[in-house]
Amino acid sequence: MAGTAPEGTQFDTRQFDQRLNEVLDGQDEFFTSYDEVHESFDAMGLQENLLRGIYAYGFEKPSAIQQRGIVPFCKGLDVIQQAQSGTGKTATFCSGVLQQLDYTLVQCQALVLAPTRELAQQIEKVMRALGDYIGVKVHACVGGTSVREDQRILQAGVHVVVGTPGRVFDMLRRQSLRADSIKMFVLDEADEMLSPTMPPEALEITRKFMSKPVRILVKRDELTLEGIKQFYVNVEKEEWKLETLCDLYETLAITQSVIFVNTRRKPRWTG
Repeated sequence: MAGTAPEGTQFDTRQFDQRLNEVLDGQDEFFTSYDEVHESFDAMGLQENLLRGIYAYGFEKPSAIQQRGIVPFCKGLDVIQQAQSGTGKTATFCSGVLQQLDYTLVQCQALVLAPTRELAQQIEKVMRALGDYIGVKVHACVGGTSVREDQRILQAGVHVVVGTPGRVFDMLRRQSLRADSIKMFVLDEADEMLSPTMPPEALEITRKFMSKPVRILVKRDELTLEGIKQFYVNVEKEEWKLETLCDLYETLAITQSVIFVNTRRKPRWTG
């Protein structure tokens, strides 16, 4: 679950930390104590074909959130996790979902909700990539796409649905998406870069629908950019940039990337 500062406002880290401490104070009885840390994916007891997908995706050593968050999810515990961009939060819950699916039952067993179609489609890609060797069937139900196509795919059978609330509700209302076999629900909300990904108020809401959840919360000053590495390449001439970029892609094992340019013409030229 995540929080985003309202548009036009500045995120107040001090106020966030103070409010978070107020909410957590005296609530230890609500949470399940869980201190296990697994320093390798091999030690997590995951299916062999899921491990193949994790390593093929480019992961080598689990991040802090993955070391703590994947196994309790796999055990069927309710989990509240906080992680910043670049630390592998999406892969954490995707791995937990993929580990628990019954692949002989081609019905929706896991529902993942995201606030935007872009985030939902990104989660779908991660889920599909990690489950490539398992044969997982994932579909993104988002606005701006064909309703009939959604209905056709859902009726043919999928294991996981990732979507935005409006389209998912529409598919449920039309009974194209059946909730009978759903045993896992993930709510993932987008946040601004480097902002904590859970507003304090969200912890109060969890009381209504979670049973003794495992709390994996990292204080804001303990969060690191362990998932993001930064390098600088000095390219002397503009016409050399594309060739340099292509060289980097051939050299590095890049699984996801965003390229920023300074004009609207540049993407058309490079594309």
